Amino acid sequence: MRDALSSDKFRFALVGAGIIGTHHGKVISELDDQIDLVAVVNRTLDKAEKITAVRGGTAFTSLTEAMAATDIDVVVICTPAGGRAEVAIEALEAGKHLIIEKPAEVSLSKIDDIIAAQQRAGTQVTVISQHRFDPATEVALTAIKAGELGRLTSGIASIDWWRGQSYYDSAGWRATWKVDGGGALMNQGVHTVDLLVAMLGTPVEVFALTAILAHERIETEDVAVGVVRFESGALGVLHATTAAFPGLSARLQVHGDKGSIVIENDELSFIHLTRKDAARDEKFFGLKDHANNQVAEYALPGGSPAAAGGDPSLSDAHRYQYENFLAALRGTEEIRVGLAEHRQTLSVIVGAYESARTGRPVSLV
Repeated sequence: MRDALSSDKFRFALVGAGIIGTHHGKVISELDDQIDLVAVVNRTLDKAEKITAVRGGTAFTSLTEAMAATDIDVVVICTPAGGRAEVAIEALEAGKHLIIEKPAEVSLSKIDDIIAAQQRAGTQVTVISQHRFDPATEVALTAIKAGELGRLTSGIASIDWWRGQSYYDSAGWRATWKVDGGGALMNQGVHTVDLLVAMLGTPVEVFALTAILAHERIETEDVAVGVVRFESGALGVLHATTAAFPGLSARLQVHGDKGSIVIENDELSFIHLTRKDAARDEKFFGLKDHANNQVAEYALPGGSPAAAGGDPSLSDAHRYQYENFLAALRGTEEIRVGLAEHRQTLSVIVGAYESARTGRPVSLV
Protein backbone atom coordinates (compact mmCIF):
# COMPACT_ATOMS: atom_id res chain seq x y z
CA MET A 1 0.00 0.00 0.00
CA ARG A 2 1.43 3.32 -1.01
CA ASP A 3 1.79 6.22 1.39
CA ALA A 4 -1.52 8.11 1.74
CA LEU A 5 0.25 11.37 0.97
CA SER A 6 1.89 10.09 -2.19
CA SER A 7 1.38 12.18 -5.30
CA ASP A 8 1.20 9.05 -7.44
CA LYS A 9 -2.05 7.75 -8.84
CA PHE A 10 -4.08 5.36 -6.73
CA ARG A 11 -4.62 1.93 -8.28
CA PHE A 12 -8.32 1.00 -8.41
CA ALA A 13 -10.10 -2.32 -8.89
CA LEU A 14 -13.75 -2.19 -9.93
CA VAL A 15 -15.87 -5.15 -8.80
CA GLY A 16 -19.15 -5.49 -10.67
CA ALA A 17 -19.52 -4.65 -14.36
CA GLY A 18 -23.25 -4.00 -14.58
CA ILE A 19 -25.01 -0.68 -15.18
CA ILE A 20 -23.75 1.03 -12.04
CA GLY A 21 -20.27 -0.49 -12.39
CA THR A 22 -20.08 0.87 -15.92
CA HIS A 23 -20.96 4.32 -14.59
CA HIS A 24 -18.25 4.09 -11.95
CA GLY A 25 -15.83 3.20 -14.73
CA LYS A 26 -16.78 6.45 -16.42
CA VAL A 27 -16.23 8.47 -13.24
CA ILE A 28 -12.84 6.80 -12.71
CA SER A 29 -11.84 7.75 -16.26
CA GLU A 30 -12.82 11.36 -15.58
CA LEU A 31 -10.35 11.33 -12.68
CA ASP A 32 -7.52 9.67 -14.58
CA ASP A 33 -5.06 12.26 -13.32
CA GLN A 34 -5.46 10.67 -9.86
CA ILE A 35 -6.69 7.13 -10.56
CA ASP A 36 -5.30 4.21 -12.53
CA LEU A 37 -7.94 1.54 -13.18
CA VAL A 38 -5.89 -1.65 -13.01
CA ALA A 39 -8.56 -4.34 -12.67
CA VAL A 40 -12.23 -4.98 -13.42
CA VAL A 41 -13.87 -7.98 -11.79
CA ASN A 42 -17.07 -9.71 -12.85
CA ARG A 43 -18.24 -13.31 -12.65
CA THR A 44 -18.97 -13.11 -16.37
CA LEU A 45 -15.61 -12.22 -17.86
CA ASP A 46 -16.92 -10.68 -21.08
CA LYS A 47 -18.75 -7.95 -19.13
CA ALA A 48 -15.53 -7.03 -17.35
CA GLU A 49 -13.71 -7.01 -20.67
CA LYS A 50 -16.22 -4.53 -22.12
CA ILE A 51 -15.16 -2.04 -19.46
CA THR A 52 -11.44 -2.72 -19.70
CA ALA A 53 -11.61 -2.29 -23.48
CA VAL A 54 -12.77 1.31 -22.92
CA ARG A 55 -11.31 2.23 -19.53
CA GLY A 56 -8.14 0.11 -19.31
CA GLY A 57 -7.05 -2.47 -16.78
CA THR A 58 -7.21 -6.26 -16.77
CA ALA A 59 -10.39 -8.33 -16.50
CA PHE A 60 -10.77 -10.97 -13.78
CA THR A 61 -13.56 -13.23 -12.58
CA SER A 62 -12.83 -12.83 -8.84
CA LEU A 63 -11.37 -10.24 -6.52
CA THR A 64 -9.13 -12.90 -5.03
CA GLU A 65 -7.58 -13.46 -8.44
CA ALA A 66 -7.26 -9.73 -9.11
CA MET A 67 -5.51 -9.00 -5.79
CA ALA A 68 -3.09 -11.88 -6.32
CA ALA A 69 -2.14 -10.66 -9.80
CA THR A 70 -2.27 -6.87 -9.42
CA ASP A 71 -1.15 -4.22 -6.94
CA ILE A 72 -4.38 -2.54 -5.78
CA ASP A 73 -4.97 0.37 -3.39
CA VAL A 74 -8.75 0.84 -3.64
CA VAL A 75 -11.60 -1.56 -4.35
CA VAL A 76 -14.89 -0.18 -5.72
CA ILE A 77 -17.83 -2.52 -5.00
CA CYS A 78 -20.75 -2.41 -7.45
CA THR A 79 -22.05 -5.96 -7.05
CA PRO A 80 -25.72 -6.64 -6.14
CA ALA A 81 -26.49 -5.29 -2.66
CA GLY A 82 -27.08 -8.66 -1.02
CA GLY A 83 -23.48 -9.81 -1.54
CA ARG A 84 -21.43 -6.71 -0.82
CA ALA A 85 -20.30 -7.59 2.70
CA GLU A 86 -18.43 -10.67 1.51
CA VAL A 87 -16.48 -8.67 -1.08
CA ALA A 88 -15.91 -5.74 1.29
CA ILE A 89 -14.55 -7.90 4.08
CA GLU A 90 -12.21 -9.76 1.72
CA ALA A 91 -10.84 -6.45 0.47
CA LEU A 92 -10.52 -4.97 3.96
CA GLU A 93 -8.73 -8.04 5.27
CA ALA A 94 -6.24 -7.50 2.43
CA GLY A 95 -5.70 -3.92 3.64
CA LYS A 96 -7.55 -2.14 0.83
CA HIS A 97 -9.53 1.09 0.92
CA LEU A 98 -13.16 0.84 -0.24
CA ILE A 99 -15.83 2.68 -2.18
CA ILE A 100 -19.14 0.80 -1.80
CA GLU A 101 -22.31 1.48 -3.76
CA LYS A 102 -25.50 2.03 -1.76
CA PRO A 103 -26.83 0.24 0.13
CA ALA A 104 -23.61 -1.25 1.45
CA GLU A 105 -25.61 -4.32 2.49
CA VAL A 106 -29.20 -5.36 3.13
CA SER A 107 -29.05 -5.82 6.92
CA LEU A 108 -27.58 -3.92 9.85
CA SER A 109 -25.73 -7.01 11.06
CA LYS A 110 -23.85 -7.23 7.76
CA ILE A 111 -23.09 -3.49 7.89
CA ASP A 112 -21.72 -4.07 11.38
CA ASP A 113 -19.53 -6.88 10.04
CA ILE A 114 -18.07 -4.47 7.48
CA ILE A 115 -17.54 -1.81 10.19
CA ALA A 116 -15.69 -4.33 12.36
CA ALA A 117 -13.49 -5.34 9.41
CA GLN A 118 -12.69 -1.69 8.68
CA GLN A 119 -11.74 -1.09 12.31
CA ARG A 120 -9.34 -4.02 12.14
CA ALA A 121 -7.90 -2.85 8.81
CA GLY A 122 -7.64 0.85 9.64
CA THR A 123 -8.37 1.82 6.05
CA GLN A 124 -10.76 4.36 4.52
CA VAL A 125 -14.31 3.45 3.45
CA THR A 126 -16.99 5.57 1.83
CA VAL A 127 -20.50 4.53 0.83
CA ILE A 128 -21.89 6.16 -2.30
CA SER A 129 -24.42 8.78 -1.26
CA GLN A 130 -23.81 11.10 -4.15
CA HIS A 131 -26.79 13.36 -3.58
CA ARG A 132 -25.20 14.64 -0.37
CA PHE A 133 -22.77 16.33 -2.78
CA ASP A 134 -25.43 18.00 -4.97
CA PRO A 135 -25.21 21.82 -4.97
CA ALA A 136 -28.79 22.04 -3.64
CA THR A 137 -27.90 19.75 -0.76
CA GLU A 138 -24.80 21.80 0.01
CA VAL A 139 -26.96 24.93 0.28
CA ALA A 140 -29.43 23.19 2.57
CA LEU A 141 -26.82 21.67 4.88
CA THR A 142 -24.95 24.99 5.14
CA ALA A 143 -28.17 26.81 6.05
CA ILE A 144 -29.08 24.20 8.67
CA LYS A 145 -25.61 24.31 10.22
CA ALA A 146 -25.83 28.11 10.37
CA GLY A 147 -29.19 27.92 12.16
CA GLU A 148 -30.99 29.76 9.37
CA LEU A 149 -33.98 27.42 9.50
CA GLY A 150 -34.25 27.88 13.25
CA ARG A 151 -35.36 24.81 15.17
CA LEU A 152 -35.92 21.95 12.74
CA THR A 153 -39.50 20.73 13.07
CA SER A 154 -40.27 18.30 10.25
CA GLY A 155 -39.27 16.85 6.92
CA ILE A 156 -40.75 14.82 4.07
CA ALA A 157 -38.91 12.35 1.84
CA SER A 158 -41.13 11.39 -1.08
CA ILE A 159 -40.28 9.28 -4.13
CA ASP A 160 -43.17 9.05 -6.61
CA TRP A 161 -41.77 6.79 -9.32
CA TRP A 162 -43.01 4.12 -11.69
CA ARG A 163 -41.40 0.81 -12.59
CA GLY A 164 -43.26 -1.36 -15.08
CA GLN A 165 -43.71 -5.08 -14.68
CA SER A 166 -41.13 -5.51 -17.42
CA TYR A 167 -38.54 -3.84 -15.14
CA TYR A 168 -39.04 -6.44 -12.44
CA ASP A 169 -39.24 -9.33 -14.90
CA SER A 170 -35.98 -8.27 -16.57
CA ALA A 171 -33.84 -9.78 -13.78
CA GLY A 172 -34.77 -12.47 -11.29
CA TRP A 173 -33.03 -10.71 -8.39
CA ARG A 174 -35.06 -7.51 -8.65
CA ALA A 175 -37.39 -6.86 -5.69
CA THR A 176 -36.08 -9.85 -3.74
CA TRP A 177 -35.24 -9.68 -0.05
CA LYS A 178 -32.01 -11.65 -0.41
CA VAL A 179 -30.40 -9.53 -3.13
CA ASP A 180 -32.23 -6.17 -3.17
CA GLY A 181 -32.99 -6.11 0.55
CA GLY A 182 -36.23 -4.27 -0.10
CA GLY A 183 -38.26 -2.54 -2.76
CA ALA A 184 -39.31 1.06 -3.36
CA LEU A 185 -37.91 2.27 -0.04
CA MET A 186 -34.57 0.43 -0.08
CA ASN A 187 -33.81 0.45 -3.79
CA GLN A 188 -35.37 3.62 -5.18
CA GLY A 189 -35.86 5.67 -2.01
CA VAL A 190 -32.56 5.21 -0.21
CA HIS A 191 -30.99 8.44 -1.50
CA THR A 192 -33.93 10.65 -0.48
CA VAL A 193 -34.15 8.97 2.93
CA ASP A 194 -30.39 9.54 3.24
CA LEU A 195 -30.84 13.27 2.65
CA LEU A 196 -33.64 13.43 5.23
CA VAL A 197 -31.32 11.85 7.80
CA ALA A 198 -28.40 14.09 6.78
CA MET A 199 -30.54 17.17 7.43
CA LEU A 200 -32.67 16.20 10.44
CA GLY A 201 -30.03 14.28 12.37
CA THR A 202 -30.09 11.06 14.35
CA PRO A 203 -33.27 8.99 13.86
CA VAL A 204 -34.59 7.26 16.98
CA GLU A 205 -37.90 5.61 16.01
CA VAL A 206 -39.86 4.62 12.90
CA PHE A 207 -43.35 3.34 12.22
CA ALA A 208 -44.30 2.20 8.71
CA LEU A 209 -46.68 0.31 6.44
CA THR A 210 -45.82 -1.37 3.14
CA ALA A 211 -47.79 -3.01 0.35
CA ILE A 212 -47.58 -4.64 -3.09
CA LEU A 213 -50.33 -2.98 -5.11
CA ALA A 214 -49.35 -2.59 -8.76
CA HIS A 215 -47.00 -5.47 -9.59
CA GLU A 216 -46.83 -9.25 -9.68
CA ARG A 217 -44.09 -11.77 -8.93
CA ILE A 218 -42.17 -9.51 -6.55
CA GLU A 219 -41.29 -10.17 -2.91
CA THR A 220 -40.73 -6.62 -1.75
CA GLU A 221 -42.99 -3.59 -1.57
CA ASP A 222 -43.95 -1.21 -4.35
CA VAL A 223 -45.47 1.25 -1.81
CA ALA A 224 -44.08 2.26 1.58
CA VAL A 225 -45.19 5.00 3.96
CA GLY A 226 -43.91 5.82 7.41
CA VAL A 227 -43.06 8.35 10.08
CA VAL A 228 -39.70 8.90 11.76
CA ARG A 229 -38.92 10.57 15.08
CA PHE A 230 -35.51 12.21 15.36
CA GLU A 231 -33.35 12.80 18.41
CA SER A 232 -33.99 16.55 18.18
CA GLY A 233 -37.75 16.01 18.39
CA ALA A 234 -38.29 16.72 14.69
CA LEU A 235 -40.67 14.41 12.84
CA GLY A 236 -40.22 13.02 9.33
CA VAL A 237 -42.53 11.49 6.77
CA LEU A 238 -41.48 8.70 4.37
CA HIS A 239 -43.24 7.95 1.10
CA ALA A 240 -41.67 5.70 -1.51
CA THR A 241 -43.38 4.02 -4.41
CA THR A 242 -42.72 2.49 -7.80
CA ALA A 243 -46.49 2.39 -8.38
CA ALA A 244 -47.08 6.06 -9.26
CA PHE A 245 -47.79 6.05 -12.99
CA PRO A 246 -46.36 7.59 -15.11
CA GLY A 247 -43.58 8.46 -12.63
CA LEU A 248 -43.14 11.86 -11.03
CA SER A 249 -40.34 13.09 -8.80
CA ALA A 250 -38.05 12.60 -5.85
CA ARG A 251 -38.81 15.40 -3.42
CA LEU A 252 -37.32 16.44 -0.09
CA GLN A 253 -38.85 19.06 2.21
CA VAL A 254 -37.18 20.32 5.38
CA HIS A 255 -38.95 22.77 7.69
CA GLY A 256 -37.98 24.82 10.68
CA ASP A 257 -39.53 27.64 12.70
CA LYS A 258 -37.47 30.20 10.77
CA GLY A 259 -37.33 28.75 7.26
CA SER A 260 -38.05 25.96 4.80
CA ILE A 261 -36.24 24.22 1.94
CA VAL A 262 -37.60 22.08 -0.89
CA ILE A 263 -35.38 20.04 -3.21
CA GLU A 264 -37.08 18.37 -6.17
CA ASN A 265 -35.23 16.06 -8.58
CA ASP A 266 -31.93 17.26 -7.09
CA GLU A 267 -32.74 20.90 -7.78
CA LEU A 268 -33.40 23.63 -5.22
CA SER A 269 -37.02 24.63 -5.94
CA PHE A 270 -37.86 26.60 -2.78
CA ILE A 271 -35.84 28.17 0.00
CA HIS A 272 -36.73 30.76 2.61
CA LEU A 273 -34.23 31.44 5.37
CA THR A 274 -34.02 33.86 8.27
CA ARG A 275 -30.49 35.17 8.55
CA LYS A 276 -28.87 35.17 11.95
CA ASP A 277 -28.74 38.97 12.00
CA ALA A 278 -32.39 39.38 10.95
CA ALA A 279 -35.66 39.00 12.80
CA ARG A 280 -38.14 36.44 11.56
CA ASP A 281 -41.24 37.98 9.98
CA GLU A 282 -44.25 37.51 12.23
CA LYS A 283 -47.11 35.93 10.30
CA PHE A 284 -50.62 35.32 11.62
CA PHE A 285 -50.68 32.45 9.11
CA GLY A 286 -48.50 31.58 6.16
CA LEU A 287 -49.14 30.10 2.74
CA LYS A 288 -46.81 29.38 -0.15
CA ASP A 289 -48.45 32.08 -2.27
CA HIS A 290 -47.34 34.63 0.31
CA ALA A 291 -43.89 33.15 0.93
CA ASN A 292 -40.75 34.85 -0.31
CA ASN A 293 -38.92 32.22 -2.34
CA GLN A 294 -35.26 33.19 -2.11
CA VAL A 295 -34.06 30.59 -4.62
CA ALA A 296 -32.90 33.29 -7.06
CA GLU A 297 -30.30 34.36 -4.49
CA TYR A 298 -28.48 31.04 -4.84
CA ALA A 299 -26.47 30.71 -8.05
CA LEU A 300 -26.15 26.95 -8.29
CA PRO A 301 -23.78 25.60 -10.94
CA GLY A 302 -25.29 23.68 -13.85
CA GLY A 303 -28.48 21.67 -13.90
CA SER A 304 -28.87 18.03 -13.12
CA PRO A 305 -29.88 15.56 -15.85
CA ALA A 306 -32.76 14.52 -13.59
CA ALA A 307 -34.31 17.97 -13.85
CA ALA A 308 -34.35 17.63 -17.64
CA GLY A 309 -35.87 14.16 -17.51
CA GLY A 310 -32.54 12.35 -17.74
CA ASP A 311 -30.86 9.77 -15.56
CA PRO A 312 -30.06 11.26 -12.12
CA SER A 313 -27.19 8.79 -11.70
CA LEU A 314 -25.28 10.61 -14.44
CA SER A 315 -24.81 13.84 -12.47
CA ASP A 316 -21.46 15.20 -11.39
CA ALA A 317 -22.21 14.19 -7.80
CA HIS A 318 -20.49 10.78 -8.05
CA ARG A 319 -17.31 12.56 -9.09
CA TYR A 320 -17.61 15.03 -6.19
CA GLN A 321 -17.82 12.10 -3.77
CA TYR A 322 -14.83 10.43 -5.41
CA GLU A 323 -12.87 13.65 -5.03
CA ASN A 324 -13.71 13.78 -1.32
CA PHE A 325 -12.53 10.16 -0.99
CA LEU A 326 -9.26 10.82 -2.83
CA ALA A 327 -8.63 13.86 -0.65
CA ALA A 328 -9.20 11.71 2.43
CA LEU A 329 -6.65 9.19 1.16
CA ARG A 330 -4.14 12.03 0.92
CA GLY A 331 -5.06 13.30 4.38
CA THR A 332 -6.46 16.68 3.31
CA GLU A 333 -10.18 16.05 4.01
CA GLU A 334 -12.39 13.84 6.16
CA ILE A 335 -14.66 11.20 4.61
CA ARG A 336 -18.07 12.82 4.46
CA VAL A 337 -20.15 9.65 4.11
CA GLY A 338 -18.66 6.68 5.88
CA LEU A 339 -20.17 3.46 7.17
CA ALA A 340 -21.47 5.07 10.36
CA GLU A 341 -23.43 7.72 8.45
CA HIS A 342 -24.74 5.12 6.03
CA ARG A 343 -25.80 2.85 8.89
CA GLN A 344 -28.09 5.57 10.24
CA THR A 345 -29.92 5.76 6.92
CA LEU A 346 -30.12 2.00 6.59
CA SER A 347 -31.47 1.73 10.15
CA VAL A 348 -34.48 3.81 9.12
CA ILE A 349 -35.23 1.61 6.11
CA VAL A 350 -34.63 -1.72 7.85
CA GLY A 351 -36.60 -0.45 10.84
CA ALA A 352 -39.47 0.54 8.56
CA TYR A 353 -39.62 -3.00 7.18
CA GLU A 354 -39.61 -4.48 10.67
CA SER A 355 -42.37 -2.08 11.72
CA ALA A 356 -44.48 -3.02 8.69
CA ARG A 357 -43.98 -6.69 9.53
CA THR A 358 -44.91 -6.39 13.19
CA GLY A 359 -47.37 -3.48 13.10
CA ARG A 360 -45.41 -1.70 15.85
CA PRO A 361 -43.01 1.24 16.10
CA VAL A 362 -39.35 0.23 16.01
CA SER A 363 -36.68 1.84 18.16
CA LEU A 364 -33.50 2.74 16.26
CA VAL A 365 -31.26 3.32 19.30
